[in-house]
Amino acid sequence: MIKVFVVDDSAVVRQTLQMLLQDDAEIEFAGAAPNPLIAAPMLRKNKPDVLLLDIEMPGMDGLTFLRQQMAECPIPTVICSSLSTEGSRVALDALAAGAVAVVAKPRLGLKQFLEDSRRELVGALKTAARAKPRLGSAPRPAAASASVRQAVVPGLHALSVNKPVVIGSSTGGTQAIEQILLSLPSDAPGIAIVQHMPEKFTAMYAQRLDGICAMRIKEARDGDRLERGVVLIAPGGQHMQLRKNGGQYYAAVADGPPVNRHKPSVDVLFKSLAGATNGDALAIMLTGMGDDGARGMKQLHDLGVRTIAQDEASCVVFGMPKEAIKLGAVDQVMPLDGIPAAIAQFDARG
Repeated sequence: MIKVFVVDDSAVVRQTLQMLLQDDAEIEFAGAAPNPLIAAPMLRKNKPDVLLLDIEMPGMDGLTFLRQQMAECPIPTVICSSLSTEGSRVALDALAAGAVAVVAKPRLGLKQFLEDSRRELVGALKTAARAKPRLGSAPRPAAASASVRQAVVPGLHALSVNKPVVIGSSTGGTQAIEQILLSLPSDAPGIAIVQHMPEKFTAMYAQRLDGICAMRIKEARDGDRLERGVVLIAPGGQHMQLRKNGGQYYAAVADGPPVNRHKPSVDVLFKSLAGATNGDALAIMLTGMGDDGARGMKQLHDLGVRTIAQDEASCVVFGMPKEAIKLGAVDQVMPLDGIPAAIAQFDARG
């Protein structure tokens, strides 16, 4: 049984969640509190398997409480947050602080929404129960990159050497991607990323990373060129592929049905690269639940593309890397902190 504790200032939400969660045979409703100040001693007395946490609450906001909890006694946490502009920004901060997942909730029609979204919510809680909570990265000033970002000179090297790096990730991936990108220089190879995220989150996620990393990071648009010093993040709710034209790679962003239950899908990105590359590329599979990307990585591996999977010890959820390894799609398994050096080594091969 997965013990779930709810912290939300709305009595309607708490009551609705209790009814929804009690209907699942694998979940036990372990209690609820209207705010973090009341929840804290209850959690110390009886630690749940998963914490379902609201953001906007009186007394202490959910983000402050999450950071405090992760520092003192980490609990796998799912954020249930509004997808307003401010709510999305705070939810991203929560993912950076160590939350496993975010479930969107509207400001109006909340009870009906929770009932309609029961499957998504229960799935997020079960995923979180399998996760290994990790401390979030320390907050960084938004202007940190101003002192480290340098313009990429469009010389012979930048124009002729076009060796793309593709990355796929899901649960726990927001932190993992941030750790990798913070370690890369401004002229690192172009990187295309699929991170499973809700539609309204990816643009803000890219903006957040762009403010703290040396590389230029943006939510991909159809036709964007993948060049040195640039990171393209697939927009939530759309698939991203890579096309090659005149020796250069371009993003093709379009709608379509979910693949492996995801949109964007890692498999869509990886398989598109398999149809465009001559083998001079690098594919990386990071933490995440499920098997999205495993088959695409196998295609790349069979073409001679170098493939790397994050190791179990450093993953929040060792699902996607494990499935790729089982398919024989991975050349090397390594801890998260070794991946920036692997990208640099790949780039230095010439």
